[in-house]
Amino acid sequence: MSFEESLTAEKTGMPRVTQFSVFLPNKVGALMEVVSRLNNHNVHVVAMSVQASADSAIVRIVVSDPESVQDIFAEHEIPHSVCDLVVVELPEGPTELGRLLAALLAADVNIFGSYALLTRPRGRSALALHVEDNECAIAVLNQHGFTILGQSDISR
Repeated sequence: MSFEESLTAEKTGMPRVTQFSVFLPNKVGALMEVVSRLNNHNVHVVAMSVQASADSAIVRIVVSDPESVQDIFAEHEIPHSVCDLVVVELPEGPTELGRLLAALLAADVNIFGSYALLTRPRGRSALALHVEDNECAIAVLNQHGFTILGQSDISR
């Protein structure tokens, strides 16, 4: 899904959060350079996951202003891809992780990746999920009483 499709999806009522997968050389300072570029444009990383190999790293980030990031990455020729995440609020914190996973398992929703947000939207813990079927995950989690957050909820 493109960045523009992601924005359209959120406008139609499906909460969306954009994840950028940034492809970096595995060297000291590479991540700091990207984060500094974003901060210089008043864009902040609100969630992050790093997977490194001997030569390269994939850094998955959620930011406060995804529209600006597209321009920044294009201007500086930073290789990246974009996908949508489901961000779910955990009002009782980590004790609700089992209930969340059980709900997704019962609906046969595969989880490709997950990480916690660095911020606490609405003062509560939140988990970013990259799942096989966003619409199904959102519907199931809503049925089980979970609150799904959109980009506007985490960009405050």
